[in-house]
Amino acid sequence: MHIRIEIPDDLAAPLLPGHNPGRAALEAIGLEAYSQRRITGYQLRSLLGIRSRVELDLFLKEHRVEKYTVEDFEHDLATLRAVDAKRKAEQPA
Repeated sequence: MHIRIEIPDDLAAPLLPGHNPGRAALEAIGLEAYSQRRITGYQLRSLLGIRSRVELDLFLKEHRVEKYTVEDFEHDLATLRAVDAKRKAEQPA
């Protein structure tokens, strides 16, 4: 799919820093979709041509995108509590 957008020259530089405004726009779109969990890390890598998970982690860190959210923590905590409760229930009295 090809998308064309027009940005006034006086706004292009601050909105799309770097030498390649098309790449900056693609990264911004990908990062936003990833942050909102509309695409996976693998899909973001494919979109941006990032070869490895390590490179993706560096890219996300560079752009201050956290992969582990509060919701992730709460989910993990609930899972740990459920596993602990199940383990205790299975122990002989």
